[in-house]
Amino acid sequence: MSTNGLSGEEENRTGHEQICCLVDDNRRCYRPAGNASYSKRIQKTVQQRRLRLTLDHSVRHIYICDHHKNMIHNIRTKRKRKDSDVEGDSPDNDSDHPEVDFLQMPVNTLRRYKRHYKLQTRPGLNKSQLADTVARHFKTIPVVEKEALTFFIYMAKNYKSRFDTKHMETVSG
Repeated sequence: MSTNGLSGEEENRTGHEQICCLVDDNRRCYRPAGNASYSKRIQKTVQQRRLRLTLDHSVRHIYICDHHKNMIHNIRTKRKRKDSDVEGDSPDNDSDHPEVDFLQMPVNTLRRYKRHYKLQTRPGLNKSQLADTVARHFKTIPVVEKEALTFFIYMAKNYKSRFDTKHMETVSG
């Protein structure tokens, strides 16, 4: 062990050269570690969702690879199925619909959405809980795609938006 507390192999891996600190289904992950860490909150999520991920205690860091980061993020944002056992009925299984990452939105936007749709929640939700609530509600809103596209094209052709008027002023001015 050297003076910096790292063993010989780990001492050579500094910065982005570290490997993922996880063991996936009893197999050590050897992908390069990114900047995401395996925090206590993430460990709790992994435990609750019964993922087969464990921390390799022989490494001296808690950085995980992008593969596991994305896997955990996808599990966290997926909605739990409540009453349907038929695979095709779940919105999670419909790959034609794009996912909206509500965690990327500011908390004020999530609060405005909650207020606009009068969503009932307990007071004091954190951003993650609020994003989950908004995502669950958002997935329940029915959209007739053909009507939505027709309306969008109509509005885009016939009405100028605020952006269009600001853009035209800067171009002509």
